[in-house]
Amino acid sequence: MRDPQFKTPPLEWIRAFDAAARFGSFTAAAAETGLTQSAISQRIGNLEKLLGTALFYRRARSIALTVEGEAWLPHVRSALDGLRDSSEALFGSGRGRLTISASQSIIELWLLSRLDRLRDIAKGRLSIQTMVLGAHDAALDDVIRIRYGVGDWPHYHKQQLYPEQVAPMVAPELGEKGGHWTEWPRIACSGPRPGWNDWASQFGVATTPIPHLRFDTFVSALGAARRGMGVFLGSLPLCAEDLASGRLIQLGDEVLQHHESYWIIAGPDAVSRAEWQEISAALG
Repeated sequence: MRDPQFKTPPLEWIRAFDAAARFGSFTAAAAETGLTQSAISQRIGNLEKLLGTALFYRRARSIALTVEGEAWLPHVRSALDGLRDSSEALFGSGRGRLTISASQSIIELWLLSRLDRLRDIAKGRLSIQTMVLGAHDAALDDVIRIRYGVGDWPHYHKQQLYPEQVAPMVAPELGEKGGHWTEWPRIACSGPRPGWNDWASQFGVATTPIPHLRFDTFVSALGAARRGMGVFLGSLPLCAEDLASGRLIQLGDEVLQHHESYWIIAGPDAVSRAEWQEISAALG
């Protein structure tokens, strides 16, 4: 028989709990919800008092879910998802324009081949923005972002595009050059991907010759490699079309696996759950 004394927690307390669990921080949860840190702490304290159990361990500079908090969190997420989905279905006449923010490399090498499907999902309301800020910039707003990292953003939606793999590759004309490829000119690209020093450390090859060309974008370095200007340590997923068409050839079978990769991430204001499922399927 149901306990008549039990009271359902207020929604704002539950939302505070969900945000703090996602961020692992009362301060970050406050920033997302537009409240103060003390307000978040107070709401969670009230929630714990009502439920009769601690939901978080409070540490000097961090928080962590208790066993009870971990057990309750999936039920909270399911309930909030259901509320969000039903509100969208009943009262959402359609969101505004879908906006995707990504680097120029991802736009040219990953998004363009998938634009037809994305336009269908967005119903003609699609906008693509070139990322001009740091690779790890990922505000919680109404923009869908593609960022490079380990996937530790606190966003409501996130999915890895592909596992990162890099390997040396060249244009066919350079591949016909005599000698071993480790003696040929090299192209370097700044950024978070493994570079030539990582390759040398992993496979025990020399760090020389020093790259004679350096670029600050992947797509520029790739363009130089296509023109036969040197050996490029390229991302196999992003260079798949070049390798399949024969514009580039992979040198050897050795592949360097990397723990970081591109992720598509978004907050609840950027996309509905139904749209997210379609977009993540189209991009993954």
